[in-house]
Amino acid sequence: MSKPRIILLPGDRNGIGPEILGKLLADPACHQWADIEVMADPGVLAAGGVPAAATAGYRLLPFSPEAEAPIEPGQATAAAGRECLAALSRAAQRLRDGEADGLVFAPLNKQALHLGGLAQADEMRFLAHELGHDGACGELNVLAELWTTRVTSHIPLADVAGRITPGSVGQTIRFAHDSLVAAGRPAPRIAVAALNPHAGDGGNFGREEIEVIEPAVRRAVDDGIAAEGPFPSDTVFVRARDGAFDCVVTMFHDQGQIAMKLLGFGQGVTVLGGLPLPITTCGHGTAYDIVGTGQATDGALRNALRICAAMAGNNQNGSAR
Repeated sequence: MSKPRIILLPGDRNGIGPEILGKLLADPACHQWADIEVMADPGVLAAGGVPAAATAGYRLLPFSPEAEAPIEPGQATAAAGRECLAALSRAAQRLRDGEADGLVFAPLNKQALHLGGLAQADEMRFLAHELGHDGACGELNVLAELWTTRVTSHIPLADVAGRITPGSVGQTIRFAHDSLVAAGRPAPRIAVAALNPHAGDGGNFGREEIEVIEPAVRRAVDDGIAAEGPFPSDTVFVRARDGAFDCVVTMFHDQGQIAMKLLGFGQGVTVLGGLPLPITTCGHGTAYDIVGTGQATDGALRNALRICAAMAGNNQNGSAR
């Protein structure tokens, strides 16, 4: 079986993306997982210390939609945002055309993306549009063997409770199950977090657990999914960390993100699940405050490449190329 073909993008030119991409590509080990194509402005790569393709074993696809724009370390700029959107669009086209099996991108900055013209809520919705995908999709965060996803994501906290419905919880449990199966976990164990303190304390602190979440978990179990809960969110990650579960479904963004970043900030991966082909990125951001200081590490980008390559390999095993 040939290695999957993975596109790598350096992310925001003003962040740490080019630096950590350079560190990753300089390590021969990463090339054992995939045939890597780097699509980027050569000037951005050079500024980030990315080794030349001739010596580092990757294919370079020069792509310079903002070649005249300056590199402004630590700044969110419209030019950087436009460049990122153009690169994501071009990469999506290559995926659609069968020229690549997966995509990994270094950190983007949402402020820069919106300055650059992003019309969707985030890069995942943008990529779904570019791929012509109108089905369910969502972010999953991965740290070592533990995955997590959420029922609601980039919305105000005041709106969360109204979005917690039997349908949304059930759909997210199914989404988590199917995503882990696609990543090679045939029978993932899924914990579902509560919304309210102490899982509602029998209804004293809210009734969402009784009326919404628990019925959704029961239906998932009836459908053959190994789901349990709802569990108090302040303890479920302790059990998951200790190996009781493969994935935690949370109710809102920070409920899972805080736990995962405390468990391993700088190593986590975001998987854009539900899209037609595997797409992953770092769990951390552009780290504008440390650009050029040498502090940035490539651990999360390395993990993103490894996971994307594994998912693309599973796709190859499941269907002929």
